[in-house]
Parts: sequence; structure tokens; C-alpha cells
Amino acid sequence: MNNTTAAYLPNLFLLKLVIIPVLSLDINNYFENLPAEAIPSISSTTTYRYQFGPNLSPEISYHLDLDLVQQQQLSGIAAASKKTKNNNKMATTQIQAQNNMETNTLGWHPGEISAHKLLKVTTSHRRNPTQQGLSYSHGYRVSESPIVALGTLDQEGNIWTTLWGGEKGFARPVARNVLALQSLLSVKGDPFLGALLQLDENNNALKGGVIKPAGEGKMMSGLSVDLETRDRVKLAGRVLVASLDNNSGESERAAVREIQLAMVVDEGLGNCPKYMNRKEIHAHVPNPTVIGLKGGLKLTNQALDLIEQADMMFMSTTNGKTMDTNIRGGPAGFIRVLRNQDGDDGGVILVYPEYSGNQLYQSIGNLQVDNRIGVVIPDFETSDVLYLTGETELLVGSKAAAVMPHAKVVVKIKVKEAGFVKDGLPFRGIPLDRSPYNPPVRRLASEGLPGVVGDDAEDGPVAIATLVKRDVLSPTIARYTFKLRNEQGRAIPAWKPAQYVTLDFSGELDQGWSHMREDDPQSLNDDFVRTFTVSNCLPEEMEEVTGEETELEITVRRHGPTTGFLWDYKFRVPLELPVLGFGGEDSFRIPTATGGGRSVFVAGGVGITPLLAQAPGLIKADVDFILLWSLRSEDLGVVVDSLQRIPGLAQRTRLFVTGVEAENAIEMVKGLGARATFQRRLLQQDVLAVKEGQKGTKYYLCASPAMQTILEGWLQGEDFVSESFGY
Repeated sequence: MNNTTAAYLPNLFLLKLVIIPVLSLDINNYFENLPAEAIPSISSTTTYRYQFGPNLSPEISYHLDLDLVQQQQLSGIAAASKKTKNNNKMATTQIQAQNNMETNTLGWHPGEISAHKLLKVTTSHRRNPTQQGLSYSHGYRVSESPIVALGTLDQEGNIWTTLWGGEKGFARPVARNVLALQSLLSVKGDPFLGALLQLDENNNALKGGVIKPAGEGKMMSGLSVDLETRDRVKLAGRVLVASLDNNSGESERAAVREIQLAMVVDEGLGNCPKYMNRKEIHAHVPNPTVIGLKGGLKLTNQALDLIEQADMMFMSTTNGKTMDTNIRGGPAGFIRVLRNQDGDDGGVILVYPEYSGNQLYQSIGNLQVDNRIGVVIPDFETSDVLYLTGETELLVGSKAAAVMPHAKVVVKIKVKEAGFVKDGLPFRGIPLDRSPYNPPVRRLASEGLPGVVGDDAEDGPVAIATLVKRDVLSPTIARYTFKLRNEQGRAIPAWKPAQYVTLDFSGELDQGWSHMREDDPQSLNDDFVRTFTVSNCLPEEMEEVTGEETELEITVRRHGPTTGFLWDYKFRVPLELPVLGFGGEDSFRIPTATGGGRSVFVAGGVGITPLLAQAPGLIKADVDFILLWSLRSEDLGVVVDSLQRIPGLAQRTRLFVTGVEAENAIEMVKGLGARATFQRRLLQQDVLAVKEGQKGTKYYLCASPAMQTILEGWLQGEDFVSESFGY
């Protein structure tokens, strides 16, 4: 590889089909027998091409071969075999074996159990969803992610985190439970690389060739991230072997080099997308300048500016036996600087709030038994990056509120060493949209104005929603009508059909740190920010809402504290809720243009809500669409209300009703003109029959997770999209 940065660009992550000749086990056969959905189809117009994994160097292939044989990392895959008529049978057997492996999960370690008790959640009573090894689904998701955060420990025991990648496919399974990464990176100032290769701060021990950790391998962890889809997969395991490109031309210490790394994956877990701000990632050739990597010094203005604008960071922790790398996101500025002084004057302390999440608390659990942490904070616009390592202190309840008012759980990071590298990352990102769950930034008590940052229009709510009406439609479902009011002179953005609104209930339900009640322990970690699909539409071509007479409706089932609060609310005084914004994918909106094929909306129960706002426009445009609606008889009131309020919807509706009152329910809706009603569950033939020979039929699915999984199984090979409530 040439020494000029321009020479790297055409070779950036060029991943080609290879069959590693030195492997005594048939890797090619392994990938041939993957299920079709596990191998993405790559367009010939993409900037890279890969099929079966990175183009591993001969050196790393040799060491990978030895370890795969000695450690039997390919257990469950037969040794090299001839391609015979039995290949299909072999593939089925391997897939079944892999599916069995995916159910082999781990327990909770003492730190996690301690965190669950401290934060008063019942997570320890549930099964730990972490899976052993690298499953097919996790491997595919990693290969579709353009970024992977990696964590490990250096010789002094400091934890460091870094970011590699730039394009999808740079990280990919090459054998069972083995992940290979091939990335361009800056060798200047990347402490993870220094920890991996045992470099000093001047890189004077940097040499090319193979790095083979002793024993079972060096402990490490990873997090693959696709910021466009908000998908992430956590990985924990060991460095098996790594190879640093040494063809650097004039200098052995070239600033930008290519690295290959093979990681044995012992554990994997797919995580929820909450608080991840969407970005479009593009590969970039870094031109690094190291500002500093020293301990005891206060952060520079460049580092402080990066922290102030950062809307996410990546962190690694350990419990001594394994590691965890994860992401923390929020609004820009959610990381606060509590202290920034030279070491003799107290050093550097950062603070960030732990928002309500999946309540696994795996990172917090690690910190309960080992308070070391490694953090990397990227600037996606400039490729600047800040590396930090230090020790943490977990603050809960009154201790958290004393540092950050209104926060219930806070993590303080006392920085031991820090390094800022200008233009040091191999990618850049274009902002798309923010997470609808981002709460407002919280100020530190020491900042003088405790409370919410952003009294200006940029950071405050986009509107205030006042509850004016509640219509109970069934024993558990109601429609709530709000009037919107402009806040601080801001224009209220107009929502589109099928989009959601994000409402902040914290002012009504957040009791603060002093109310860590045994009768409601989960309220400790609930930010009370919720999203609901808007069930009414605005006039066409309306780009913003003006006036105070605009109404917004949500139709929701009573489930949890916020919907229970709305259900029981007494209209003695007006209920006003901040509106944090609107959002939702265009892909779940049925096109209003005619002639594009039939659209089929499949709803389960209250999953009808995304269609309620779309249906009037679709009917007016005479769009060819059919509604398949499956629900229980006690929710019949929602059907009656919807068909009466939306003329023409009944003629496009087929109902599937179950429950003890199903027969009476069907009789009640026959007079509304429903196209067909059935006293039974929805079946696969019902879903497929509506195609009726139509070409270009597309399905839109909105149901409970269990029903949605069934529907997606029925529709394999069909064109469908689904609404996710994974937040």
C-alpha cells in the first residue's frame, strides 16, 4: 500500500471473494450453507464487493487456521467435504444446530444482580438474553453495520475504546464464532491499537506483521452499529490474531495503516435502538494530528467543544472475566463537564445521565464490580475523536440529584488519561434525525441554573399539547384529543399520516429522586417520554401548524404508567404536555399514487392506528388497498368507531374476531358494510389470498411482537414492511 493518503481511497475496504487455502476446514462450504437471508445481495454499483468475508492476509490466515483447529472454533461444521447431493441436507442440519445454539444463553453475574437490586428492577428474575457465540442473525447484522466500536485493556490495566469501519462489510463472520475485521485506521493516537500492539506513546515499537496474543487470546469486546437503522449488536470475546499492514512505503510509522483482526466471539446480544440518533455513514481517509494523550492535564478547548456538541459516546467496561462495549446517546450536550482542571487541582470529571432503557444494566453491572471505563467520543462531521480512560462512580437517587437535578441515575467519570486526535476516524456521518426518546439536556447543579438546558427555541419543546377530550372505545382502548399551542414563538412542524408524536410526561409523573418507592420501583429509571402514532391527519400540503385550534389525536391501549395516567385523568385542571417532536419512516406510508399495485394493511388490535390517519387520503385517491384486521371481541368498539368516522373504510375491511363475544360482535359490524367478517383467527391463506393475482402487492404490518413474527414468517418472499415499537 502506498504511503500517500490518496492511495488508500481506491482500496478502502475492498472486500473480495476468497477461499482461504490454508484452512484445513472448508470455510467456503460454511458460507455456502448459510440461509439465504444471512447473505446480503450486493449491487454491482456499490463501492465495495464482498461475499464470504474479508480478504485475509496469508499471515493472519495461517494463525487463524491453527487456532480454529486447536480450539475447535468450527465445532458443528464438518471438515472439508465434497459438494454432493447431500449439501441441502447438511445445510439444514447446520442451521438447526445453530438455532439450538442461539437458545443457549448466559446467567447474570454478581455485578449485574447488584445493579438490579440497587436500581430496584426485577431483571435478575428473567432470563439473560445474551447468547453464547456468534449466531447467524448477529453475524449478518454485524456485516450490515458500517461501524464497530471495540474495547480492550492496555498493559497498565486501563480500558480503551475505539471506532473502526466506514462501510458495510468491513466486519464479517469468517467461521463459526469468529469475526474478522479489516479497517483503515490512524495509528497515531489510537490507544486501542497501542493496547493491542503494546506500543508506547511515541509508536516507536510499531512493527508490521502478525500479533498473536498468548494463551486463549486478549480479552476484548465490540459493538456493531448501523446508525441509519439504529441497529446494534454487542459482542464479547478475545483477540485471536491481528495483522497490521507494513507496506507503508517511506516510513514504518505511517499515520494511516490497514489492520486485520480476528475475534473469537464468546457472547452476543442485539440491543434496542433507544436514544440513537440516526446518521448516514461514509468512509473517509483520515489525516490524523495528535493533540495529546497524557494524564493529569485538563482538556483542551477543542476537546470541550467536541463534548458539548456530542450526541453519543461509546464506552467499554469489564467484570474481570469478560468485557462489554455499548453506546450512550441523547441530545447534543448530554455529557456534562463537572470539573476540568490540572491533576494537582482535582483533574477532569465528566458526568452523564443513565436514561431508561432495557433495564439489563450490563455496563452498570460491570461498574459495580470494577469501576474502570474507556470512552470514545466521535465528531461525525469532522472525524475528530476524543479518547478517555478513567474510573467511575455511580450515583443514584439523592446523590444523583445533588449533581444533576431531575436525574435519577448518574455516572461520574474521573478521567485518568485523555487523547484528542484531529481527523482521526476512518468515517464521517451526515445527521438524519434525532431519537424521539431524547429527553432535554439536564444542567449540572454547579452550572448555576439547575434544570433543563435550552430555554431557547432550539432545545425546548416544539409545542404544548393540552388534553381536551377522552373517548373510551373499549375496556382498554381510548382516543385522546389534544389541542396544540405554539411554544416560545416556534412554528409547530406538521406531521404526516402514520407518523408518531413524542410526548413528555415527566412533569406529571416524575417524582424525582425522593420517590424510590417499593410499590413502583421501575419509576426510578423511567424518563416518562413516550411516542404514540398520531391517528388523525392534517389538511394536505400543510407544512406547519398555526393557531391554537389544531387538534391532535392518539388512540392507545391502557398499558403502563403514562397511558394509565391519561385513562384516569380528571379534567379538573388542564393537562399540558410538552411535545418533543414528530417522526416516523416514510416506508410505512402507503403511497397515494394509483397504479402501483395493491397495498394490504395487516393490523392486530390497536395496531390499526397508523392506518387511521392515512385512510381518508387513500380513499379519496381511490388507492387499491385492503385492511386485514384481527382483534378480540372486547375491542369491537374501536372497529365501530373507525368504520363510522372514515367513510369507505368498511368496504376495504376484512375482520377476524376472536373471544367469547365474537359471534355477537360480528353481528354488530355487519351493518357497517365490512367486506367480510370471520369468527376465527387470521390465517396465512387469508393474508396471501388478498393478492388475487395482483402484481406488485405490498404488505404493511402493525401488530404485537408475537403476531408480527408470525406474519413475517408467512410473508417470506413477499414485499412487506413492518412498524416497529422497539423504542
